[in-house]
Amino acid sequence: MLKQIRNYLITGLIILLPLLTTVYIILTVVNLVDGIFSPLIILIIGREIYGLGFIITFLVILGVGIVATNVLGKKMINVGERLLTKIPIVRNIYLTIQQILDALLLKKKTDFRKVVLVEYPKEGVYQLGFLTYEGKGEVQDKLNKKVVNVFIPTTPNPTSGMLILVDDEDLTYLDMTIEQGLKWVISGGTIVPKSEKEEL
Repeated sequence: MLKQIRNYLITGLIILLPLLTTVYIILTVVNLVDGIFSPLIILIIGREIYGLGFIITFLVILGVGIVATNVLGKKMINVGERLLTKIPIVRNIYLTIQQILDALLLKKKTDFRKVVLVEYPKEGVYQLGFLTYEGKGEVQDKLNKKVVNVFIPTTPNPTSGMLILVDDEDLTYLDMTIEQGLKWVISGGTIVPKSEKEEL
């Protein structure tokens, strides 16, 4: 009974944390923008307008998006990024957040090619992984068998993990998409893609 309750709590946390984190970040940005512009609006209009912070935040984000799509805007952003990446601590924070947002919001094409199962770290224990590259270069030249690069993500943050080199014959290739595989990892295994047999 206690074990079941614990499992329910863990599943609930895995589902709620991304949602609550998203809401928290959005509210923090809105409050920050509201705190900057609210005194100016009060000075001009003479009173505070409820919800104005949200509208201004929306307009600021929209404006940045419009600027970022033209040539001059891209150059300005590139200059700003170069400056940020020269500051030691800020560089790590900025690049990490940028990579996560690129993966989640922009949905850029990842380097993941296939979803695979691999016995790791020992026989009888399986890990979900993503095939990133077929063995080439010095590593492949010095081995007598074909190896492939497999990225093993961590749960619930798939942006971290480990790279292992595996004999191609030791992999089980799955039919699920990369997106389905990522959802499985992020959910801690609670969101399992249906197999072709289940869909029939």
